[in-house]
Amino acid sequence: MAAPQRVRDDYDSSKDNPGEGRMGFLEHLDELRSRLIRACIALVAGMAVSFVFALRLGDLLLAQILSSLPREASLIYSRPGEGFAFYLDLSLMGGLILAAPFMTYQVWRFIAPGLHKSEKRLVVPFLALAIGGAAAGALFSHFVLFPSMMSFFAAFDSPLMRFVPRVEDTFELYKNILIGMVAVFQIPTLVFVLARLGIVTARFLWRHVNYAILVAVIAAALLTPSSDPWNQLVFAAPMVGMYLLGIGIAWLCQRRQGGTTSDGTALQLVFAAGLIEGARRRDSIRGHHRPRLVRSRR
Repeated sequence: MAAPQRVRDDYDSSKDNPGEGRMGFLEHLDELRSRLIRACIALVAGMAVSFVFALRLGDLLLAQILSSLPREASLIYSRPGEGFAFYLDLSLMGGLILAAPFMTYQVWRFIAPGLHKSEKRLVVPFLALAIGGAAAGALFSHFVLFPSMMSFFAAFDSPLMRFVPRVEDTFELYKNILIGMVAVFQIPTLVFVLARLGIVTARFLWRHVNYAILVAVIAAALLTPSSDPWNQLVFAAPMVGMYLLGIGIAWLCQRRQGGTTSDGTALQLVFAAGLIEGARRRDSIRGHHRPRLVRSRR
């Protein structure tokens, strides 16, 4: 009678806590499909709202671009559908921004039943860092980095060589820089997750800060469309700044957890344990195949 009683207790507990019940593979697929459909509906609704105000949004963006160009300069488009494609892409970006909170909520509702209570506590700071980093990266790209690059390109304007950029090329550059800065400003979020999981610590990150600066300079040289030192410095500075901010976040996480490791990472401990286990196995194999000395009886 113990087994039926245990099954009944498990059924009652899962009934009282629906989030803790087990779901089959098909049920997971159905749940994922419903979440994706809701996210797509929210994206289409956000695009519709953004398209209504597309002219105003376009004026704000074009004004920001023209402010970094020479006087009486203008943007041109040569293909018939290029102007409409610009406002359509702008509406897509606006729809993503408007639908991002609801889409994030759908992702959370999908993964929340499989998380422990301690893991659910990380969601609020994770979302705060992710949303704050995305907003800061977008603002930095819009007001600092992109105007700086456009001013550099416009510096070669002369009576014999006029700078008349196309709308499609300019907006493509704007999107690439915006996406790059949003990704760069997610470094503190990534460090926060790794630090809470015990993979990295502030000491480990500080010991490798010289490599981080080198990688930031190389990435800025490869990703920056211009070769001048100023734009490369403007592109590399937020990378280094986000890395240093990540060191501070890792230090706060380690201090809150009590600092379990002294040298830096749990991966180093796993690697050292693997080396010790491999050495023990080699010694045991050598001892097994070692020839034995047999005394002859006289």
